[in-house]
Amino acid sequence: MRREEVLKSIIDAGVVAVVRGDSKEQGLKIVDAVSKGGIKIMELTMTVPNPVELIKEVAEKYNGTDVIVGAGTVLDTETARACILAGAQFIVSPSLDVETLKLCNKYKVLVMPGVMTVKDAITAFEYGVDVVKIFPANLYGPSVISSFKGPLPQGDFMPTGGVTVENLHEWINAGAVVVGTGGSLTKGAKTGDYDAVEKEARRFMDAYREAKGIK
Repeated sequence: MRREEVLKSIIDAGVVAVVRGDSKEQGLKIVDAVSKGGIKIMELTMTVPNPVELIKEVAEKYNGTDVIVGAGTVLDTETARACILAGAQFIVSPSLDVETLKLCNKYKVLVMPGVMTVKDAITAFEYGVDVVKIFPANLYGPSVISSFKGPLPQGDFMPTGGVTVENLHEWINAGAVVVGTGGSLTKGAKTGDYDAVEKEARRFMDAYREAKGIK
């Protein structure tokens, strides 16, 4: 899938599942549960044991479906390249690393770096970033979107960190083009309750459609 197609799919989906886990096996179960619940964009983080193997397995399993697999918590170019070769269709970082942006541009892969300042956001846009990740979003609250859009009205932003079913509409109403959610979505996995993860994914998608006025 081309970079622009991945971007459109992510924005159309509206919600990105940030998948963390204590093992690769748990990561796989979370992906399955989240997918069944209706969230189709998977950010598989480098904090999961054997994360590149997890990306490869999920990418192969869901090849030809509407599930899009990406890599999260990518800190450097070596990791980004390994994830891309394993099948990641987008890269997410917690901070801004220019060399990682260059690497992703070289491979024509969508990259969403984390920023905390307008200066970092401007740098990201200068390197062709389409969507900037605001992280950790819970340190700011939804009003940060309008604060960023004051000097950067052309910017598209994805808040991640502290996004819940209950406050999702606040982020969408504030102007977020997509939201990322992890702990709130996958908390059931800690006790092995993957049905709860599936139900929470469904609640997230219902909340997103309601916030967007989609019937």
